Amino acid sequence: MIVAGFGFRGSASVASLRDALSQASGTHSVTHLATVSDKANTAAFLAFSETIDVPIVEICASQLTEQPTQTQSTASQAARHTGSVAEASALAAAGPGARLLAPRSISTDRLATCALAQGAFT
Repeated sequence: MIVAGFGFRGSASVASLRDALSQASGTHSVTHLATVSDKANTAAFLAFSETIDVPIVEICASQLTEQPTQTQSTASQAARHTGSVAEASALAAAGPGARLLAPRSISTDRLATCALAQGAFT
């Protein structure tokens, strides 16, 4: 399984999310999308999920802080107590022993980030 984890601002659009995924995914096929629970049901994220026909995994905020991230964003650290919401979401959703395929990518408009993790779904 390959999970695309996302962090994004409230003003992010489907295009922002698609751009971040495109930059992060390379040749990988994504089986699940993941983000923190309070963002999972935003209109843009739901529409994005439907557009690419990939299910969403909601991650509890407390799970984010348990994940080691390659990126150390001061904004993410202040807001969510993790270096990268995208990386932490991907790792949490992919399950124990998951590994990042690469550090997060940032959409061109800087409204969304995406990171891929490979692992076994829990």
